[in-house]
Amino acid sequence: MKSEVLVPLVLYLCLVFLIGYMASQKMKKAPEFLQEFFIGGRELGGFMLAMTMAATYGSASSFIGGPGTAYTLGLGWVLLAMSQMVTGYFTLAILGKKFAIVSRKIGAVTLVDFLLARYRSKWVVILSSVSIVVFLFSAMAAQWVGGGRLIQSLTGIPYSTALFIFGISVMIYVTIGGFRAVALTDAVQGLIMVIGTGVLLVATIIAGGGVPTIIQSMAAENPNLITPFGADGSLTPLYVSSFWVLVGVGVVGLPQVAVRAMSYRDSKAMHQAMIIGTVVVGAIMLGMHLAGAFARVVIPGVEVGDMVMPLLALKVLPPWLVGIILAAPMAAIMSTVDSLLLLVSSTVIKDLYLNYIQPGAEEKKVKILSISVTAVIGIAVFLMAVNPPDLLIWLNLYAFGGLEAAFIWPIVLGLYWKRGNRYGALASIVTGVSSYLIFSKWWENPLGMHGVVLPVLLSLVAYVGVSLLTAHWKKAQQEQMFI
Repeated sequence: MKSEVLVPLVLYLCLVFLIGYMASQKMKKAPEFLQEFFIGGRELGGFMLAMTMAATYGSASSFIGGPGTAYTLGLGWVLLAMSQMVTGYFTLAILGKKFAIVSRKIGAVTLVDFLLARYRSKWVVILSSVSIVVFLFSAMAAQWVGGGRLIQSLTGIPYSTALFIFGISVMIYVTIGGFRAVALTDAVQGLIMVIGTGVLLVATIIAGGGVPTIIQSMAAENPNLITPFGADGSLTPLYVSSFWVLVGVGVVGLPQVAVRAMSYRDSKAMHQAMIIGTVVVGAIMLGMHLAGAFARVVIPGVEVGDMVMPLLALKVLPPWLVGIILAAPMAAIMSTVDSLLLLVSSTVIKDLYLNYIQPGAEEKKVKILSISVTAVIGIAVFLMAVNPPDLLIWLNLYAFGGLEAAFIWPIVLGLYWKRGNRYGALASIVTGVSSYLIFSKWWENPLGMHGVVLPVLLSLVAYVGVSLLTAHWKKAQQEQMFI
């Protein structure tokens, strides 16, 4: 443990706390607490929107787990990871203006608000909320693990202590600052992520003797490391293509990404964010995964994939620079955790408590509950992350798949297909989630594809089929609210 490494990280955490405090002062003056706390008053400009989407999506799996998998499987995983480049563009292109217009019209501040107004069904709200809480707990646990392991690798302190330091840091600035604190820190963190990625990749290439030398060394160890099929041949064309559903097209169904489409200021901001976000995500994904694959030559023999990036930085960079560069994965992890934490707490407070437990609760009570629930959820996730898996990317991708199977069609077809109704939405959520859980347990890669593909297709069939079969029911015909 060296002070040159820790000082930049400590300064970075101080900056984050300062931003949280500034946002809390803004929140005190906001006319509507819920809109300010959960979506920042719908005031994000193009740069802020792009950075908060990139930082939310560029998580521990992008900076820790993904490069660790690239270290194991080689350049094939780099190719697979690049399917994430269009995430922000695709999400805003599909949801974009219509989602923002509808959410303003109905006063929605969460994804479940939209589902409630669209389908007018208590069970759609309850099943959606349960899905968000269950799967985002897994996603948050993955981020907590990444933050704990990063601090552990830098300091040498026990994992549980490192996890506590990371968790308490995130909970403090999220609970005091809300969405605006998240968006502001995401803007700072996005810049750190891009710069850190570039510096680390260049340093890795130099340490490995240049790209040709690195490629030759990888080929000498295992020729499959430089092919699209992975070190063990597991990355078949069908499997790689199916990842486009999980981390490309299906991202529209992720609540933490979709809610960003509610928060921007105007259409100009949205168009700017589509361009900036694509460039930022592309640079981060390519740079970090290439560095992970090249690290196999620079630091051979690493057994735990999630330790590759911290060990690589310590190997190829001077100590004073390591702390600055490792602020990039720390930024990615914190920016994802804060968004997920806020989303789960908004689901509990806004979607369940205010809808079904105490609809007329006073604002003061709602403020106290929002902050308290956020803190309690953070503690619960900390306890869940105490015994982590070896590669946290799989925990994160598991959560992604479950959320996409649950929400992609109720969101997209709910916006664009008039004949979709509550019964179709219920059937889609139940079919998507149940089939995903069954496949994850007993048929991990059905037909050679990632386990999310068939559940997404089955949930589409369920949504369309049940909506058409129940179209003549009187209740179903009363749901044409805003389409």
